[in-house]
Amino acid sequence: MSASEATAEIFVTAFKSLKRRQREAVLERMLADAELSEDLADTVALEARRREPRHSFRQTLKELNIEV
Repeated sequence: MSASEATAEIFVTAFKSLKRRQREAVLERMLADAELSEDLADTVALEARRREPRHSFRQTLKELNIEV
């Protein structure tokens, strides 16, 4: 486990130990911060698409009707 993964595990464990209202308060503060909110949205989008089939760059350009 990397240092980043260990830190994340500690954070998640601590977050889960909070009472529901405390978790909501943490999430509200994170979402109120523009930079953190954007990071969260990006992470959710990436996770949602993680299992989608991958396409080559050229195939993507073709699908978007972009000629190179």
